[in-house]
Amino acid sequence: MPNLKDRLIDAALPHVAFDGWSAATFRNAIRDAKVTPAQGRAAFPRGSVDLAMAFHRRGDDQMIARLRAQDLTEMRFRDRVAHAVRTRLEIAEQHREAVRRGMTLFALPIHAADGLRALWGTADAIWDVLGDKSTDVNWYTKRATLSGVYSATVLYWLGDQSDGYRETWGFLDRRIDDVMQIEKAKGQVRKSPLLSRLMAGPNLILDRIKAPARPPRGDMPGMWRDPS
Repeated sequence: MPNLKDRLIDAALPHVAFDGWSAATFRNAIRDAKVTPAQGRAAFPRGSVDLAMAFHRRGDDQMIARLRAQDLTEMRFRDRVAHAVRTRLEIAEQHREAVRRGMTLFALPIHAADGLRALWGTADAIWDVLGDKSTDVNWYTKRATLSGVYSATVLYWLGDQSDGYRETWGFLDRRIDDVMQIEKAKGQVRKSPLLSRLMAGPNLILDRIKAPARPPRGDMPGMWRDPS
């Protein structure tokens, strides 16, 4: 039997297409799930915003489970990342209008921080399930970069009318290729005696940045930690 949060999410989804992630949707979800308002608020203290965040997180959890059940060892790493993003969007396709309404909700200034946390959580989940072992500044840059790739791809996907979302997958491949070019350029800088000397000062600062102790997924931790 679904837990309370899942029951409320499932009850809300038929209403989201008409009312968005709104107070009206939250009230209807409580009614349709046959729970009390107190139970609804206990599960989602901020109402529809927490409901939308839980819906997004559930999609991330489904993506993780699906990817862990697959053998990706024969894929190039950039293809694993693309596959993970595509898997996440294929899961989202089941409730595409709810995703669209979520983008609208998180575009509001008052909820922008929640939207950033949702994106960060998805990027963090992808890197984690793909086995990222970064312990330095790369832990942050990988997640920040993938958050940008994922958000841009979602926006493109929401407007894509091509057969099987063919244009979206092409867009995704181009964005990942762009990221790989950046990584290639960073590698060339490290190999260049002149450029590596010029970057010695900034690198001393960057070397002090450490990945945080494992935070709850979706948290956006501070970048500085006492190296001692």
